[in-house]
Amino acid sequence: MSILIYPFKPKIDHAAREQLLRQKPRLLWFTGLSGSGKSTLAVQLEFELWELGYKTYLLDGDNVRAGLSKDLDFSDAGRIENIRRIGEVAKLFLDAGIIVLSAFISPFRSEREIVRDLVGKENFLEIFVDTPLETCEERDVKGLYKKARQGQIANFTGINSPYESPENPFLSIPTHLLTMENSIATLKSNILPLIEI
Repeated sequence: MSILIYPFKPKIDHAAREQLLRQKPRLLWFTGLSGSGKSTLAVQLEFELWELGYKTYLLDGDNVRAGLSKDLDFSDAGRIENIRRIGEVAKLFLDAGIIVLSAFISPFRSEREIVRDLVGKENFLEIFVDTPLETCEERDVKGLYKKARQGQIANFTGINSPYESPENPFLSIPTHLLTMENSIATLKSNILPLIEI
């Protein structure tokens, strides 16, 4: 740590924030291939948690890339730094008592471990949106898979860059087998007990 950085100790601690907001902050980390349904699930789950009175914030790959990480490329190094930055932002939100939902391909196990270590294992709920590549390609609303297969996009996860599936995720959601309603019901039944006070 730099000798010019002097961390301060606020008068309001994490426990006080939890009590004020009446919730236990957690990081709900949705990971999976492009087109797997990560953002769709995260958006709907956040809405339903919000309706139940929970204080939430959603971090999405496209939005973060447009601002916080707009200076990064899509090389392995750029992707790892992108996820590290997201982890640092999530850590701040958790300290403020907010439930964070994130939807990022985050293809490497090692980068997801970085985030887990940053926010604490007990706070990191890894949700694997387990959808086969062929289904993701069929959905391909952005046309990215087609461009990747034509060589127009380099380092595209699932085509010319690997995706490392979680080995022991908190939950696996196979969106090609479950309806949206069933997926959200599964998420809520497993997550609500961990965020309630």
